[in-house]
Amino acid sequence: MSRKETDSIGAIDVPEDAYWGAQTQRSLINFAIGQERMPIAVVHALATIKKAAARVNNRNGSLPQDVARLIEQAADEVIGGQLDEQFPLVVWQTGSGTQTNMNVNEVIAGRANELATGARGGKSPVHPNDHVNRSQSSNDCFPTAMHIATASAVYNQLLPAIAELSGGLAEQAARHGNVIKTGRTHMMDATPITFGQELSAFVAQLDYAERAIRSALPAVCELAQGGTAVGTGLNAPAGFAEAIAGELAALTGMPLISAPNKFAALAGHEPLTIMSGALKTLAATLMKIANDLRLLGSGPRAGFAEVRLPANEPGSSIMPGKVNPTQCEALSMLACQVMGNDTTITFAASQGHLQLNVFKPVIINSLLQSIRLLADGCSNFQAHCIAGLEPDAAKMSEHLERGLMLVTALNPHIGYDKAAEIAKQAYQQGTTLREAALQLGYVTEEEFSEWVRPESMLGNGHTH
Repeated sequence: MSRKETDSIGAIDVPEDAYWGAQTQRSLINFAIGQERMPIAVVHALATIKKAAARVNNRNGSLPQDVARLIEQAADEVIGGQLDEQFPLVVWQTGSGTQTNMNVNEVIAGRANELATGARGGKSPVHPNDHVNRSQSSNDCFPTAMHIATASAVYNQLLPAIAELSGGLAEQAARHGNVIKTGRTHMMDATPITFGQELSAFVAQLDYAERAIRSALPAVCELAQGGTAVGTGLNAPAGFAEAIAGELAALTGMPLISAPNKFAALAGHEPLTIMSGALKTLAATLMKIANDLRLLGSGPRAGFAEVRLPANEPGSSIMPGKVNPTQCEALSMLACQVMGNDTTITFAASQGHLQLNVFKPVIINSLLQSIRLLADGCSNFQAHCIAGLEPDAAKMSEHLERGLMLVTALNPHIGYDKAAEIAKQAYQQGTTLREAALQLGYVTEEEFSEWVRPESMLGNGHTH
């Protein structure tokens, strides 16, 4: 069963149970590309814009109270997720996101009309363009929704997840601050560190990434709304940009403001590109953490075997008892995806032409996927890896005792060349440093014991 809906091109059949109208239906036909639907967070952000615009337009006298009330009621249902199935459009559509903006306009109008008359869809008493889209353009609505969706995902999902992982690593670093082990540079044995020091580096790296993300947020909180078609604000009343930004800030609880230059806000996407770069920084940090723990947990008998990673599931369909570092692998893979998304975003953001960048859907789809993956990845890695990992202190001690770079402690006493000779002989003969040093006669037993003490080679404040 279907009903007729119309737009400037003419009439078209729309499913009877759909709230959307003609423009949404044409998009479904004309852009049957892939399966990636427009992120629902963008839809919810657009509905929030429609709600805010209805309030502002009502206050300035350009929208009747009863129409504004109907728009708000329908918008609240969209924001609350009650109508999610009414937004079927894919990412691969017009580069301005116009079809998705109209999908939201039509659904809100269609639902508002049902509330008013009992008949779903149509354009009366609430018109999707004249009323729901009043004082707006897809060209300022969609980038505003991109920024709102991004800021919301970062504030509500990503930053708390980073804090979870960072806190878990800090707790482990404090717990194991006195477990001394061999440090490694160039993948080769180096001077001693503690396991706590090793983990503290991860905490600091996450802190750098978090600060980069936070520093990118103020620009993301600047909104294009009010620029309308090309940035001039045509068909929006004076003061509309500032008024709707204030309304959106109140509705979302985020520090949203009107962008100082609407031309740039429509034509470019520097704030989201910068945010993507910060997300890539976090991805690089997570890759480092995953790879280090993968190496430290390798074994259990033919690898480093210095860290016991949680055994969450069987690791092989053929090798009984095998357990793999699957959490490290998942974290590594999502980091790769985020780095790829950053490349997509960078290229898409560079392709703005004249007054409008028309790569908006792919930018926001990639960005929101990155945020979601990073947030889920941090939380999952903390819960299923970091919380349950344990150092193998005995294995660390064994590696430390057999390590050759403890010889560095002899440099101030016998010089670099003699110390290097001791290390070389110990390696060639398979003996300990102590044995080689005594054989060469460069130190006494007492001197070696006094000078080569791993606990004295850790620097000040070594537990953190």
